Amino acid sequence: MKEIKAFIKPKRVQKVTEALSNSGFKSMTLSQGEGTGAFKAKGASPSLDFRVTDSPVVKLELVCQNEEAQLAINIILENGKTPNPGDGIIYLSHIEDAFRIKTGESFKR
Repeated sequence: MKEIKAFIKPKRVQKVTEALSNSGFKSMTLSQGEGTGAFKAKGASPSLDFRVTDSPVVKLELVCQNEEAQLAINIILENGKTPNPGDGIIYLSHIEDAFRIKTGESFKR
């Protein structure tokens, strides 16, 4: 299994999540956050919580089968980009196993 973490602009979240859902990726987690990096968005401001200049960001997380990962990444790339710099980043990680809390059942195949 693969875990995809994508940090995207808040204004692109609806488009990205709808495209993923329409392609069969129904389970994902979204978290609002603040990010800092090489690109500083116009209007970036000092964070109220951290000592950095921040830009709003949404972290999208999903886990999928190995063979589905590239499709999910392509969907995020296509629907998350804008004409402006600073669209975000995608991380891909290997997941050794996952367990259902209710039953303890393993998802490993």
